[in-house]
Amino acid sequence: MVQENAIIVFARRGCCMSHVAKRLLLGLGVNPAVYEIDEADEISVLEELEMIGNDIGGKGNNKKKVQFPALVIGGKLFGGLDTLMATHISGELVPILKEAGALWL
Repeated sequence: MVQENAIIVFARRGCCMSHVAKRLLLGLGVNPAVYEIDEADEISVLEELEMIGNDIGGKGNNKKKVQFPALVIGGKLFGGLDTLMATHISGELVPILKEAGALWL
């Protein structure tokens, strides 16, 4: 799934913060794959995303705590809405999206 999509949003079903993340990406011209998670599956999905994130770069005491919405960009766990907003405000988001192949212009 991660290999097939340049950007994936893992979202809690009906969450307003997930809606904000999706709207920001759509506003930039990115059409992310969105996987809405049911309440019954939340814990297992969060644990799996934490394992993925910690395998990439969170060894030792720097383990990443994952919350919804969780974004995977270019096959790597990017973070949540706070990371998305911070990189957008700093102007770093568009180059990251271009590098991942999610944005062509």
